[in-house]
Amino acid sequence: MDTLFVSMAVIIAGGAAGLLLCRQFTLMKLVAIATTSVGCGIGLLFTVPKLLSGGAELAVTYNWLHVFTLAFKLDSVSLFFLIPIFLVPPLTLLYSFHYLENKDKKLRVGVSYFFFSVLVASMALVVMADNMITFLLAWELMSLSSFFLVMYDYEVYENRKAGYLYLIFAQGGAMLLFATFALIYRHTGSFDFASFASIPDASKLLVFILAFLGFGSKAGIFPLHIWLPKAHPAAPSHVSAIMSGVMIKMGIYGIFRIYLLLDAPTPVIGQIVLATGMVTGILGVVYALAKQDIKQLLAYSSVENIGIILIGLGIGMVGVSEQNQAMAFFGFAGALLHVFNHSIFKSLLFMGAGSVLHKAKTKNIEELGGLMKRMPVTGRTFLAGSVAISGLPPFSGFIGEFLIYYGAFQGLSSQNLPYIMTILAIVSLAVIGGLATACFTKVVGLGFLGEPRTAQAANAKESGFAMGFVMSIMALACLVIGVLPEPFVRLAFLGIQDVPAAAGFNTDSFIVIIQHISKTAALFIGLLLLVSLFRKMMYVKKEIGSGPTWGCGFTQPTVRMQYTGTSYAAEMIGFFKPFVPVKTVYTGIRKIFPGKTTWESEVVDIAESNYQLRLITPMLTLLGKLRWIQHGNIQLYIGYIIVAIIVLLLFL
Repeated sequence: MDTLFVSMAVIIAGGAAGLLLCRQFTLMKLVAIATTSVGCGIGLLFTVPKLLSGGAELAVTYNWLHVFTLAFKLDSVSLFFLIPIFLVPPLTLLYSFHYLENKDKKLRVGVSYFFFSVLVASMALVVMADNMITFLLAWELMSLSSFFLVMYDYEVYENRKAGYLYLIFAQGGAMLLFATFALIYRHTGSFDFASFASIPDASKLLVFILAFLGFGSKAGIFPLHIWLPKAHPAAPSHVSAIMSGVMIKMGIYGIFRIYLLLDAPTPVIGQIVLATGMVTGILGVVYALAKQDIKQLLAYSSVENIGIILIGLGIGMVGVSEQNQAMAFFGFAGALLHVFNHSIFKSLLFMGAGSVLHKAKTKNIEELGGLMKRMPVTGRTFLAGSVAISGLPPFSGFIGEFLIYYGAFQGLSSQNLPYIMTILAIVSLAVIGGLATACFTKVVGLGFLGEPRTAQAANAKESGFAMGFVMSIMALACLVIGVLPEPFVRLAFLGIQDVPAAAGFNTDSFIVIIQHISKTAALFIGLLLLVSLFRKMMYVKKEIGSGPTWGCGFTQPTVRMQYTGTSYAAEMIGFFKPFVPVKTVYTGIRKIFPGKTTWESEVVDIAESNYQLRLITPMLTLLGKLRWIQHGNIQLYIGYIIVAIIVLLLFL
């Protein structure tokens, strides 16, 4: 385990070096990226062999201030979550070399690299923690460092607003975790995670619900998700990639860890997680389909994928309560594999969005178009990520979802409510997959195909080499995992080898299925390459002309005749209208000779609008009425303090 602490020390040193060398802009970026990447490499070289070897658990403790004990422990679940923590950051950092190119913001870039390194180290500490004190310290460090990363462009009011909203939800979630641990400590008198299983069974459900809400706030479960579509557009794209691809999975880790520690196979817990996953997944992808801001769309898509992961965990938990080992095994394994896959393809998509924003100077899909020809690397890699996130073969997203499907089908032998929940889970996964395909068809079709809708899109050029190289590597990884899934499936199986419900399960027959999927995917890729080669040979020595996109019979087509994102998604969104309200503003025609007439539509996040209506507005009204307390009279302030002390003494 000492190797991991060395790794984190090198990571922090990389961030600190970036801060110290901020006057030398290029040198600062090179040193920060290289040093932090070396630290991540050290961690990865320790983590992967340790997980593959299936060695014994590692534990270590340190005295802190001669009062508290900092405890760390590694098991298969911790090791699995450490892999994306150490794998994704070096790629996002390399991407940032050309993304952060404004020399007028030298100090700000240096500060960003420092907090980036703190974020990576704190995430590693979160999954290594083995008692309450250690966990909460690492959790708060992770939340605060990510807050400062979101506030990179703090001079923009909307960005500050997004950062503060994220901080509120982060600290609100942390307060729920403090309440969870306080309740556990009341029963056990111990800070150690090992004591969690000894609390009374009657309290375990309440403890889990509090922890589920606290961790769910970080993960972005519905309706605690509203910070995601605000924070991701505000943060730099490589920061959005690490936050969405890796950081929100710490919420998933927390949910899974608290479940394992409580050792409470009550069916209600699995049903809560499964139902939340279905609602989160479906509404997340519907809201993504409705958005025209590409980064907001990707943020809601992250909510959708958190829903898919929760469906996998819920299936596993229901399998445990039903004593169905196959259902539990494949549910948990599918959830972990989707955690890994999502960390790659979602990071790729945010980087692609950043590349578009960098060159086309807009995040609005309806102001793009024709970028596949102008930004071929960005376009093709974004297409690969889109196919992967839609769960389509032969890319990586299909494999993780296939495991979850397989686990769900193992539960069809259950009776009553578990059977109904299993059917609903299968239907939900199918609905989510179909809507995700429609969503990313919209993004690729409107943003990368067709004709440019604005001059900025028409003049866009490919991004720098570092950005294109990283996106190409990640797109290739999505394809490799889809075509050769067996090693990655086995890695997910190893990730749950220390989970009691999954121990000793024989996977030989399932591996045969995976091998057949791999052969089919390889055959498909081979045929595609042959057809492409044949087409290329047929056009050798032939003149290839170019002209405007077919105008559907119009002799003078314009870019305004193309589909808009709103019109493309309108009918699908309308199906979910009770849960996805559409706000329209139409000025109308009121005169014989009318002036300018406008029509606007906006999909309203039902969770956000209810927070505003039922929580924020009443709270502001109440605080407004209490404003008289803050009058500036120091004598009365002293009186308040004396009264508060008297009240406290009476209670004590």
